[in-house]
Amino acid sequence: NIEVISDIEAAYRVTNSPIVSVTGTNGKTTTTTLIGEMVRESKKPYKVTGNIGFGIYYDALTAKEEEILVAEVSSFQLAGTSKYKPHISVLTNITPDHLDYHHTVENYIEAKFKNVINQDENDYAILNYEDETIRNHSDKIKAKKIFFSSERILEDGIYSENGQMFYRTGNNKLSIINTKDIFIPGKHNLENAMAAGGAAIALGIDIEVISRVLREFKGVEHRLEFTGEYKKVKFYNDSKGTNPDASIKAIQGIEKPIILIAGGYDKKSSYDDFIKAFDNKVKALILLGQTAEDIQKCALKYGFENIYRVETMDEAVKKSFELAEEGDNVVLSPACASWGMYPNYEVRGRDFKERVEYYGRNRKES
Repeated sequence: NIEVISDIEAAYRVTNSPIVSVTGTNGKTTTTTLIGEMVRESKKPYKVTGNIGFGIYYDALTAKEEEILVAEVSSFQLAGTSKYKPHISVLTNITPDHLDYHHTVENYIEAKFKNVINQDENDYAILNYEDETIRNHSDKIKAKKIFFSSERILEDGIYSENGQMFYRTGNNKLSIINTKDIFIPGKHNLENAMAAGGAAIALGIDIEVISRVLREFKGVEHRLEFTGEYKKVKFYNDSKGTNPDASIKAIQGIEKPIILIAGGYDKKSSYDDFIKAFDNKVKALILLGQTAEDIQKCALKYGFENIYRVETMDEAVKKSFELAEEGDNVVLSPACASWGMYPNYEVRGRDFKERVEYYGRNRKES
């Protein structure tokens, strides 16, 4: 019998470097990148790896023992593990995704929890208290737990109170940052900041360093990325919104009115909560891709009728310029994967940005 394992399992078996392993349905890349910036600013040796960079197996083979491997890991990679035991694990959130691969929500949750299942009391787990799935399964975790919450005050963990982010443990309460000073917008990015801060605290990084990075970090490409402003219409590239929950967070993070571009590859998602999140913020919906029909039917079911169907990103951006009025925000947040139209979300996001620049330049000249 030949054992079949994933790259992160193989990497774990060949390295003695501490691994900070970040997973979740959404927020992985931003959280991983933030942790990497905090480690860099603390002058500790590190590599950002996993789904970022050269790949975790190569980085694990070449890492010095004192180097910290900060890894973004997916449910696909975790599903192929058996002994994987990161020193610090981060679970940002868990909502149904990739059911075309995992088949059931239970299988998907099981894969995500492989990030923490082998940890012991010498390890740390950074956990989103507001995620019911994570909270309900947290009793299984043997590692030291650092919870974070964007909605309530915690007796132990990271939380927000009166516009200030705090870390409390026992009788100690440390102020990290005024939440208004976090550069990247949205409640979801507040949670990403808390998750990264928890990992940094577990690594022994000073609060001053954590605060400085949160003030200065400008975000990651394709994650609610400000793309440009033309005649007082702002454009945002959230191509990494590859599932409904990610796009809901994008809608919540942007001021109304929104012209939303959505649709793509069918991952067997439900769009009910996505449409409900429009909540008078979305004024027009431009749809393209394999899921356009399903999203349109769902929108009509909830009484949203201002829908435009297009075939290409060029047509979508052109239509958004035709519809946009002063003060509007045009947001690409597809709620779907890119496959079928693009090889990945990066190519999709860059196509959007190129089209925005093209039509924006013409608009300026007109």
